[in-house]
This record gives sequence, C-alpha cells and structure tokens, in this order.
Amino acid sequence: MDYYAKTLFIPQVDENDAVTGKVERWEAHRKGILHRGFTVGILYDGAMICQHRKHPVFDGFLDLTASSHPLVHADMAEDTETAVLNCLKREWDMKPSDLTAGLVLAGKVVYYSKHSDYIEHEVCHLYTGTARRMPAFNPDFAYGYSLVPVEQLNDPERNPVLRGLAPWVKEMVSKDLLRTLLG
Repeated sequence: MDYYAKTLFIPQVDENDAVTGKVERWEAHRKGILHRGFTVGILYDGAMICQHRKHPVFDGFLDLTASSHPLVHADMAEDTETAVLNCLKREWDMKPSDLTAGLVLAGKVVYYSKHSDYIEHEVCHLYTGTARRMPAFNPDFAYGYSLVPVEQLNDPERNPVLRGLAPWVKEMVSKDLLRTLLG
C-alpha cells in the first residue's frame, strides 16, 4: 500500500513539545494542528545529502536527507530517534550500521507554513549523522538527490538548487540550527 494513503496517527504536541494526544496525520495538516515531526540531515563526503521530495503536498521541494513524523501505536508515541531510523530505512535503505556514529539531535524549531490546502504546524526535531557510504534513494519518496557542500547550507543564494528549500529547512537555516554541521 502507498505510504501516503495509509491512515497513520502522529503525536499532537503543545508549544513545549509535550505530547497531548494523537491526531491522524492528514487531519493535522488540513487543520494546522501542532504536531511533532523530524528532519534528518546525513552528511556524506563532507556534503549534505538533500532529497528532491516526491510527496502529495510538498512535491518537488528540496529537503535535507528526509523528513517525517514519529507514529503513535496503541496510544504510545514512537521514540523520535527510532522514527528517524525507520524513515532512513524506508526512504534510503540505510541501517544504523551505515552511519559512522549514532544520530545527534541538533535542535528543534516550531514553525507554521501554509501550502495549498495544507498547513505544516510542527515542532520539528533536527537529527544529523554521517554516512559510511552513499545510500540509494527510494523513488517512492524522492525524484533524486543533490550533494550540497555544508558551507552552502546556511547561504541558499550561493547554490541555486537551494532556492526550493522546504519551509521547515528554511526555518532551521533562519534559526542557525545547521551551524553544528560546519564543524
């Protein structure tokens, strides 16, 4: 079954990122209900692996390596790092052993962005890591990818491919969350 057609529940949160319940993911995005999401940025050979998204709402946007949501199973929210690892497996066929070290939580942002009939209102956690090998993207989730030099991530004007950044990545850039990647 198409991942985007599945009925999935995600954590509804307050402004402090405390889980207050669960909400069906498309309802959250139609009504602008604050929920938890994540983005993961994986470095390979000194560059960020950026995904050209294939998505029902954010189609064609340039993202970091992947973005999604933790899921709620039996009224229990999935650990966000576990959700990130599941997403990397689903979208890039990456396993934890494909990373040189574990994931690092670089920070989080709260943002609101309306796009067509959908609203992204999220507390978005940013995780980073480094890949041992260049992973293969899953064409169900991406049209392709770009390797973007890390120093260009904070300055989209230096690289034309970055002008189509996803709104949550723009927010991370504006809050200087990507500075941790500059070493």
